[in-house]
Amino acid sequence: MSLAGVSCLVTGAGGFLGQRIVCLLLEEKEALTEIRLLDKAFSDEALGRFDKFKGKTEVKILEGDIRDVTFLHRACQGVSLVIHTASLIDTLGLIEKKLLWEVNVTGTQLLLEACVRCNVQHFIYTSTIEVTGPNCKGDPIFNGDEDTPYESTSKFPYAQSKRLAEDSVLKADGQVLKDGGTLMTCALRSMYIFGEGCPFLQGHLDKCLLNKNVYLRFSRKEALVNPVYVGNIAWAHVQAAKALRAPQKAKHIRGKFYYISDDTPHMSYADLNYELTKDLGFGIEPQLPMPLTVLYYFSLLLEIVSFLLRPFVRYIPSTNRHLVTLLNTPFTFSYRKAQQDFGYVPRYTWEEAKQGTATCGATIFF
Repeated sequence: MSLAGVSCLVTGAGGFLGQRIVCLLLEEKEALTEIRLLDKAFSDEALGRFDKFKGKTEVKILEGDIRDVTFLHRACQGVSLVIHTASLIDTLGLIEKKLLWEVNVTGTQLLLEACVRCNVQHFIYTSTIEVTGPNCKGDPIFNGDEDTPYESTSKFPYAQSKRLAEDSVLKADGQVLKDGGTLMTCALRSMYIFGEGCPFLQGHLDKCLLNKNVYLRFSRKEALVNPVYVGNIAWAHVQAAKALRAPQKAKHIRGKFYYISDDTPHMSYADLNYELTKDLGFGIEPQLPMPLTVLYYFSLLLEIVSFLLRPFVRYIPSTNRHLVTLLNTPFTFSYRKAQQDFGYVPRYTWEEAKQGTATCGATIFF
């Protein structure tokens, strides 16, 4: 399988995951013809990273809004593969629901329509574990897979927007293109992503520094999850793209979603932050600031206060019931189906992921 000669569009190419996908595409031994990088804006750091990998593949920067139909049509013209990572991520409710829907749901639907008009044959969507859960009851999953039954009841706007966007992508599989061809799609449901430049880890690190180099414990130790290293989820996108171009593999994966994890040891979200940076001298609080049930109802109280203040001022609590449930529910998944169907195997070991992330953390710290 190869991507030689492919013209690829990566949305959200300036983001944490998008940058890593672009770099892996540029590293391919058999060069792509062109990679178009779409985002609202690109940092100088990101552009410098892309320059390091410049080779035979032409790189085109496209700055614009995913809600702009004309812009999307121009971006998709002549492209055969789209990797769609662009989305707004919001775990606290900081982003207005209308904007979240316009970007995550409507933006994805507009991009799919542009693909049909411009004869794009392959489309890969970056979904999230939050599409599955945890649900509001906090039902756990241990080593689940794509066939594991689960009552997904989350009404949190971000999770809902990603679920609707993923549904649009999977339902678009098989659509007839303008030239008579067929659109083939799939979605990759990523676990929580960590790695160099992870904005969430940087945020926790800032709070840790203010807390005398001790991480705040926001999840109980037994709430095991299996985060994925950014290099491995990026590699899964590349592997899926190759599989969609191979007829025998494509018929197995098109129209389906896949959980993408790696060999990161199962641990809580709070303990992950500690594990990644403990060699730098950081510690972690031994237990939650209050019992879990009390923390849940305290979050409910903050939500009520936020609702009562809404006519006068926009108050966003630092936590909510959804976040407390998300961070304290055991929720782990296997990548074996992705391995079986399109040959995904993690490219980086846990030790490599840990070392790379810690080195970046040390640079920030010092």
